[in-house]
Amino acid sequence: MGLFDDFSRFLEARLDEFLRNNPHLELQALEEKLREQEQETRRLMADLRLNEKQLQDEILATAQEIQRWHIRIEKARAAGRLDLAEPAQAHEAGLLREGNQKWGQMEMLKQRLKQTEELQQQIQTRRQEVQTKLTEAQAARATQTETRWAVNGWNQDQNASYIHSSADPLEQEFKRWEAQEELEQMKRQMGR
Repeated sequence: MGLFDDFSRFLEARLDEFLRNNPHLELQALEEKLREQEQETRRLMADLRLNEKQLQDEILATAQEIQRWHIRIEKARAAGRLDLAEPAQAHEAGLLREGNQKWGQMEMLKQRLKQTEELQQQIQTRRQEVQTKLTEAQAARATQTETRWAVNGWNQDQNASYIHSSADPLEQEFKRWEAQEELEQMKRQMGR
């Protein structure tokens, strides 16, 4: 396990370094993570709403059952059947406790749903902020690249030999693109 942990830490360090050197990719990774959190929060809200509906149905059924036993208690008392009325009252009290517990569960569930909805809103807002920053970073990068190409194209000599050098802007752009593709592939593999 030690070798695997060391290798994993090494890869994480290299990925962090790569992202620091390419802030637009870091924004893309953050945007992707926020998108996943948003989806996860939506699933949680759907589950909570389903649970809330189930609890409401159970509370309604319990209330109907309490009503039915209350009528039986009154009927037994009117007939002078205390031998039936007293156990029926105990049963009704048990149903009331059960109904109260379910009501408490539903209140907690509603509170949790509200908190989840607030979290969803925060994630959405944060994701929009990141998307705006990402768009700005991509636009700035594109402008910077165009300016670099224009300056290099303007200043280049007809017999320039930079085509095979590392100063070639096209070469650098391809390296960035290839690095970005590698990062996407690594993210997909880590997601599995």
